[in-house]
Amino acid sequence: MTVLRRPGVLFGVLMIGQVLLVSAQVQSKSGVGVLELVTFEVFSRVQRGMASVVHGTADVWNNYASLRGARDQNEQLRQQIGQLEVQLQEQRSLASQSAQLQALLGLKTSASVPTLAAEVIAGNPDPGLRTITIDRGTADGVQADMGVIAPAGVVGRVVGPVASHAARVQLIVDRNAAAGAITERSRAGGMVLGSDTTSTLRMDLVSNLADVKPGDAVVSSGVDGIYPKGFMIGKVETVERGAGLYLTIGVRPSVQFSSLEDVLVVMIPPRPAERDEAGK
Repeated sequence: MTVLRRPGVLFGVLMIGQVLLVSAQVQSKSGVGVLELVTFEVFSRVQRGMASVVHGTADVWNNYASLRGARDQNEQLRQQIGQLEVQLQEQRSLASQSAQLQALLGLKTSASVPTLAAEVIAGNPDPGLRTITIDRGTADGVQADMGVIAPAGVVGRVVGPVASHAARVQLIVDRNAAAGAITERSRAGGMVLGSDTTSTLRMDLVSNLADVKPGDAVVSSGVDGIYPKGFMIGKVETVERGAGLYLTIGVRPSVQFSSLEDVLVVMIPPRPAERDEAGK
């Protein structure tokens, strides 16, 4: 079998060599040898394929580099947008704080009583004890039972003990808080009290015969000896005829206690004698 194959292989090699020899001698119409032309065609196809692979690889790399660059630019843009948003929030906060301070300054300027500006530094997490803490105390002349107000109206009163540089303020909406009050339109007098469950005030001791309507402004009357007369407390929200001698009146406070940042302490000591007379 091996002997028979060798002559065949030898014959095949001789034939190929003969073809190549003839091709080298035969010329095409352009005068170029057929063997040279065929060889050039084969190698040109190989080169074209390799060039396609190289260009394709280059395109993939360029696309990857472009995408990587775009990703980096997007990340930088996201960071810049985040920084701008933080700056915008800071500017809004400063604008809001500036507006509050301007309103407080306006109140301090227009108030007919001496006042001391104070910053709210803490609140009470216990909903049953509605108080805030301010950064003023005995070193600033603050005493227990001094009234505290804000541009929107009555906030509450200082409660003891008072520290050197801090004091607690009982909010007017606290269940144990009270203030002498009067309706601005009809001058119907009574007492505003805090509530156990909500931030709504109630106005007691107002006669069933009094002229009180929803929307009427309720202001401090000054009879309690703590709050100066004429400061806004809230507006009448509901009015119902009571079973006894007095109306049942709900009052919506004018102050947003959850957003208090700055207040004014009324620097007038309370008048115990007058307050005792009001409580008899």
